[in-house]
Amino acid sequence: MIELLIAFGAGLISFLSPCVLPLIPGYVSYISGNSINELLDKKNVNLIPMVLFTIGFSIVFIIFGAASTFLGQVLLQNSYELRIAAGLIIIILSLHIIGVLNIKFLNFEKRIQTNINTNFYSPILIGMAFAFGWTPCIGPILGSILVLAATEESINKGILLLTFYSLGLAIPFILSGYLIQKFLIFSKNFRKNISLVSKIGGIILLITGVLIITNQLQALGYYLLNIFPFLQNFG
Repeated sequence: MIELLIAFGAGLISFLSPCVLPLIPGYVSYISGNSINELLDKKNVNLIPMVLFTIGFSIVFIIFGAASTFLGQVLLQNSYELRIAAGLIIIILSLHIIGVLNIKFLNFEKRIQTNINTNFYSPILIGMAFAFGWTPCIGPILGSILVLAATEESINKGILLLTFYSLGLAIPFILSGYLIQKFLIFSKNFRKNISLVSKIGGIILLITGVLIITNQLQALGYYLLNIFPFLQNFG
């Protein structure tokens, strides 16, 4: 299903964004209760807090997706207008990501500081705070997926869409914690390419917006299913 692939890719691009990638070591350190030096000295990193952290932000994003789809269903009687509006919004957001437009309020960044005592539920609550606090920063990418969710036929599909977005953000986060030494090297070397990755993500979303307006997104999905039949298992 083409929408799921787009959502997963958007989650991955969110992870690689300038306001997430550089902070990953800090989040891993805070969640695990170890300093970066202690993490580097450890042979095995406890993945449970990091998995719980990703569950926390996934809960929030999935709720956003369900709400977007519900709103889209309310407006379903104007499905043509909804599709055109959704496509235009995604195109505008993609042009902001690429750098063609500069929508000032989308550059707003809000960080939430937490003083939660370490326990089993702490990483989940921190993850939820992460989702709310950093949504303005990853807003153009997340917003595009939420608009896409609003065009889905059922709430279940909207939930699935944001689940794949969350997986795109969660999987590299967990891997970065598990392979913290290699991640620090990767992060240092990759930072010079962050802008390029953001632009590529913006171009993909731009194409998605155009396909939605021209009602060709599903046609592309059917074409991909013919090439990769196993994708039917995801949709």
